[in-house]
Amino acid sequence: MSKELNELQNATVGMTVGVIEVVILQPFNYCKNMVQQKQPIQVDPRVMYRGVGANMVNMGSCTMIQFAIGGKLKQLVAGDSDRKLTLAEEMGCGICAGSFSALVGSPLELIMIQQQRKGGSTAATFASIATPTNFYRGLIGAAVREALWTCGYLSIPPIVRSYLMENHPEQFPDNNRARIPAALLGGLFACYLTQPADTIKTCLQGDIERSVYGNFRQAAAKIYQDSGIPGFYRGATFRYGRMVCAVFIMDYTKEFFSKLMYPSAFQK
Repeated sequence: MSKELNELQNATVGMTVGVIEVVILQPFNYCKNMVQQKQPIQVDPRVMYRGVGANMVNMGSCTMIQFAIGGKLKQLVAGDSDRKLTLAEEMGCGICAGSFSALVGSPLELIMIQQQRKGGSTAATFASIATPTNFYRGLIGAAVREALWTCGYLSIPPIVRSYLMENHPEQFPDNNRARIPAALLGGLFACYLTQPADTIKTCLQGDIERSVYGNFRQAAAKIYQDSGIPGFYRGATFRYGRMVCAVFIMDYTKEFFSKLMYPSAFQK
């Protein structure tokens, strides 16, 4: 999200980079979801890419919402000045934007996870879960995760890049050199801080019949009873790998596509 762009422009850029990230990294997402639910991984692209359509809509729409709301919040916080936002301001904008996007993303992830476990078309899966009790199953976990994930990929990398270029210009003379450590730190923050909420969410959405996991609190208690604290970090390796790649891809592509699609906004 950029304060140089308006809400529609930020939304368009967000949708573009979200879809690109999903197409490249869907296998990481599949493996993470299977490990979290203690399901076997099938090394078959036809299986790994189950639900990719729902996930593309999910990431495209969620990233669009995060960019649009986050960009608007940054404009409101900065006002008429060109100053850089503080760390607290950057993270606050990311948390608000991410939390709101979960309202759209949670049902779409539910469709994807059900497809990954059971197969079937997106339309048939949607029809099977489109009930008031199922539609927002896992919403709390999705909201917590998206709030902190949005900080990880929208707020942390620009801060780290600026710090490295200003304080260590010999090692990091430009954005491209500073982008890799920024992605590593942003992915680390986003992954391990949000992994417990994501694991609970995935288990809830995989068990739509409620045969093992009831509500959010009951699911957390069940995971802890079965596996202790490590149980909340099942699939973290796949998720961290995806997040580092995603933070790098999205940090680079949002800057690239913002200037490519709307060059006039950056002329000043």
